[in-house]
Amino acid sequence: MNIVILAAGQGKRMHSDLPKVLHPLAGKPLLGHVLDTAALMNPEVICVVYGYGGDAVPKAFANRQGIHWARQETQLGTGHAVIQALPFLKEDADTLVLYGDVPLIKAKTIDALKKVANSGLAILTVTLKDSSGYGRIVRKNSQIIKIVEQKDASSEELVIAEVNTGIMLVATTKLKQWLVNLGSENAQKEYYLTDIISMAVEEGVRVGSVEPESITETLGVNSRTQLSQLERVFQKEAAEFLMEQGTTLFDPDRLDIRGCLQAGKDCSIDVNCVFEGNVVLGEHVSIGPNCVIKNVHISDGTRIEAFCHIDGAQIGKRCSIGPYSRLRPATTLAEDVHIGNFVEVKASHIQAGTKAGHLSYLGDSTIGRNVNVGAGTITCNFDGANKHRTIIEDDVFIGSDTQLIAPVTVRRGATLAAGTTLSKEAPEDMLTLSRVSQKSVRWQRPMKKKP
Repeated sequence: MNIVILAAGQGKRMHSDLPKVLHPLAGKPLLGHVLDTAALMNPEVICVVYGYGGDAVPKAFANRQGIHWARQETQLGTGHAVIQALPFLKEDADTLVLYGDVPLIKAKTIDALKKVANSGLAILTVTLKDSSGYGRIVRKNSQIIKIVEQKDASSEELVIAEVNTGIMLVATTKLKQWLVNLGSENAQKEYYLTDIISMAVEEGVRVGSVEPESITETLGVNSRTQLSQLERVFQKEAAEFLMEQGTTLFDPDRLDIRGCLQAGKDCSIDVNCVFEGNVVLGEHVSIGPNCVIKNVHISDGTRIEAFCHIDGAQIGKRCSIGPYSRLRPATTLAEDVHIGNFVEVKASHIQAGTKAGHLSYLGDSTIGRNVNVGAGTITCNFDGANKHRTIIEDDVFIGSDTQLIAPVTVRRGATLAAGTTLSKEAPEDMLTLSRVSQKSVRWQRPMKKKP
């Protein structure tokens, strides 16, 4: 199969400098959704026809391999757009036409289209209560004989409820033959791809059709309002899938998945949580409200309290995180670790049973088992030019308001007294402290002068 994706339009109603197909739906460009579905079909060729925005569209997908890019310099209609892709198509395979701004089309719908194409021509249609703006499907004796665009339709044709979605599957040899004969004698002076329907009928080629399970598969984006509507459709489907797999959602309408979320059984997710990138939840994981979680693996039995931001972390079993915690990339927590309120962890490895309960920054550190990190502890890891590492071995107790000036090591069983500034190694099983002597002096607190 060849797949041609039309993605050249500007999208004037978006009122944006960004090409329409690059606007995000669920954290991914519209075109990205279509490309993902196309890849599921294992096609021999994927060709994207682009135009508005210059090379912005192909640059946005530079990391994707195996895509042919055909530039449509002037947008002269859908037929003209497909002509740009012809040099890349294999003639011994059928060609599927998709649209870069119709992101929710499903692979099983395309499979259904393949079954009725029979190496000829098949189109995807939908029946609408209000068909305004769509090309009407004209039938005779139940057979499709043509598609008439809204501006060219007669009064009798305008009342037809079955409409064209634009998605079609065509034998490539026939497609090339029909495209050569397209004209632009219509209200918009464009080359309509739909005109190949009447050409097929004239040649005696049967035009097959199928309808999708849901109209939402065929909805396109022409405005930010429509984009927001499809966002809710996507999120609703994602929420329903999670619940069917055994996840409790406190409110399915207040969940945003902007990537891929996998959840084991008996997970629960409170309201207003955002999941980005690839997120994996083990079993019995609890996510509190208003969390943002990106590219994270969370193991069984872990609880994430409210208002946590977690990015690029690996979290072990039975951990307790938050509320108001921030875990940054390259952070790894073993089992039974507690990271409390207003604690930030970055590029650190923390072993089992360690606790950092309040108001601390742990960056570029390796922390052993059963360590207690007191409130206000800071690993001073940056000297203004380079990052340095702090090593804290097992069973260490760190008192409140402690600064560890990296590179530095705290040996096993050491205790750091509150208020310590550590710049040298703390010996094993000893108390280390650094304080100036306390003294009290008489003084007069400054007072504001009265006017």
